[in-house]
Amino acid sequence: MTCALCETDGGTLVWRGGTLRLIRADEAGFPAFYRVVWNAHVAEFSDLSPAERAHCMEAVARVEQVLRAQLAPAKVNLAALGNVVPHLHWHVIARFAWDSHFPAPVWAAPQRARDAAQEAALAARLPALDAALADALSNS
Repeated sequence: MTCALCETDGGTLVWRGGTLRLIRADEAGFPAFYRVVWNAHVAEFSDLSPAERAHCMEAVARVEQVLRAQLAPAKVNLAALGNVVPHLHWHVIARFAWDSHFPAPVWAAPQRARDAAQEAALAARLPALDAALADALSNS
């Protein structure tokens, strides 16, 4: 079997360390949708050692902290599903009251039309946000 997260970065690479990487996902309507991806192919969080689990969750927490500090979202969603791609990765998604699905999950039905102006304004901030995220993860 092939694994999309073993064969590709899985999105725009923001930062890569020895054990994990951060990518920005290309999810329409959600410009600040990131994934912390474990580099080695493991399917479940419990496949990691206790130290690796702590390292992974520290990275997830750092991404959340930077999103909160830089964007002041209404909420940050964290999820580790892996039903479609059984390779350990955490979704870290900044959510806003204006986003088309809020307060429902990004995978639910839209609650309203997308706000192109808000999405574009947020997208314009992504280079600086990505740099802040890479810096936070490099200093972990």
